Amino acid sequence: MHPYEMSSTLRERRKEDSIKLNYGSLYSVVESLRKRGLIEAAETVREGRRPERTVYAITDIGAQVMVDWLVELLSTPKKEFTQFEAALSLAGALPPEQVTELLGQRLRNLRFHQKAVEAVFEEARTVKLPRLFMIEAEFSAALLTAEIAFVEQLLGELRAGSLGGFALWQRMHELRRAGVPPEEIDAKLDAEFADELAFARDEST
Repeated sequence: MHPYEMSSTLRERRKEDSIKLNYGSLYSVVESLRKRGLIEAAETVREGRRPERTVYAITDIGAQVMVDWLVELLSTPKKEFTQFEAALSLAGALPPEQVTELLGQRLRNLRFHQKAVEAVFEEARTVKLPRLFMIEAEFSAALLTAEIAFVEQLLGELRAGSLGGFALWQRMHELRRAGVPPEEIDAKLDAEFADELAFARDEST
């Protein structure tokens, strides 16, 4: 394939849904693969008055590298750092009512996206697309379903105030809004939530 054909094929197969692609850098990626000996120029073709295009083919080394890469990716789970996970780890920096509102907004967006995904599956069933070509979409849909369930449960606990540490979190932001200095906030929280903050004292000793 020549780079333009690669781009067209990737778009046609909607690979941007499962692979992070930057079509603008495709030519530089192709050149990098060539320099590493993973692909090679097979021929040069011309269609009508269009400029000549170089057609590339995968090399034996490139084919082996691809196989080794796929074997590792399919067999070995690796920690993937998502933006949502990072945001959850820092959510305490925002007031609980704001986090509740934001998660409600996220849930609405997730459900909207889920409907779009269901439409894609319906289209695939209509054209009788073999399931083999949809397994990455099924995986993505499973993650989406799991995230929706997680956010629904978390929202329920936030709205009920039953999330462990919720009262401490709420109190911390009440004190911040009142203009209490940080060191005084720490002292007040230590006194008011001694049992919940016992783990912090244990770690410091």
